[in-house]
Formats: sequence, structure tokens, C-alpha cells
Amino acid sequence: MQIRDKEDNESEDYILQKNKKTKFGATFIAIIVVIIIAVIAMTGVYFDYW
Repeated sequence: MQIRDKEDNESEDYILQKNKKTKFGATFIAIIVVIIIAVIAMTGVYFDYW
């Protein structure tokens, strides 16, 4: 998978493009994954699995 360069106007087969929507989506997904991992860890501590 390649990230589209701003200077590359010829090809359109890129999935990820350097724009605000892609950056927001990637940041949002990363935050959600971190929250899910934290919740799983807190659940493990609460039920004395760790």
C-alpha cells in the first residue's frame, strides 16, 4: 500500500491520501484502539487476572 504524494497527480490508485480526512481517520482509529487496550487492561486488573 502506498501513500499518495501531493506532487503525484497522475496516479489515482492510492488508498491512503495525504489530506485532512485521512489524517483525522487514522488519528481517530489510533485513539479508539488505545482506549480499548486501556479498558481491557483495567478489566484484567479489576478481576485480578494480572
